Formats: sequence, structure tokens, C-alpha cells
Amino acid sequence: MDIDTTTQNTTATTTDQVPAAIRSFTDAHAARDADAALALLAPGAVISDVGESFTGEEALRHFVREAGAEFAYTDDVTGIRLDGETWVVGHHLEGDFPGGTADLDYRFTLAGELVERIDIVLG
Repeated sequence: MDIDTTTQNTTATTTDQVPAAIRSFTDAHAARDADAALALLAPGAVISDVGESFTGEEALRHFVREAGAEFAYTDDVTGIRLDGETWVVGHHLEGDFPGGTADLDYRFTLAGELVERIDIVLG
């Protein structure tokens, strides 16, 4: 996970400060490796992608494998920050999806060493 630091809004962080579960989930999601991604999620985990929520193993597996798969795009991590107890990883996407560009924040909530919730919102 290549991450630039940012000083906007809240506590700036460096790559080595990001919890391993977030780094590993991000890598597994990029590779569409559902088994690796699911192993990093806490029981009852929820992923909300711009308002659409996914819960349960089957729905989460489908999300990891299929979300955005119909498009060709680049995904650059633009920054990371800690907002209270929530880790926020900014992404800039460019590709052949409607609109052609998008800035998204992946907001990670952890439960111990596992990811409990990911809210993907427009940045």
C-alpha cells in the first residue's frame, strides 16, 4: 500500500502507523482476493459503498470480487489520516466509469486487530 501523508482535518499519519489489517485488506481488495479480505473482517462486519451496504460472508465476498470489476480504472491512494478512532484512506480513481474520475474516502473502523466497518464515501 503506497500512502502519502496528509495534514488535512485531523491527525496526519505515516504508512507504518496504519494498522496491518487495513493495509492487508486494501491489498486484498485491490487484488480481488476475497478469501484474504474476509479473513481480515470481524464477525458481523459491514461495508457501505456510497450508501449501499454489504453484510454477511456471501455479500462481502461478492463486494470484494465484483465492485467496480466492470470498469477499467486506476486507483491512487492520496492520503491517510486518523479521525478520532476511524482511519481514513483517500483514493483518487480515474477510468471508464460514469464521470471518469472520483475521489473516495475509505473510512475504516477496527475491532481489535480486525476490520469491523468500512464506509466508502465521496471525498
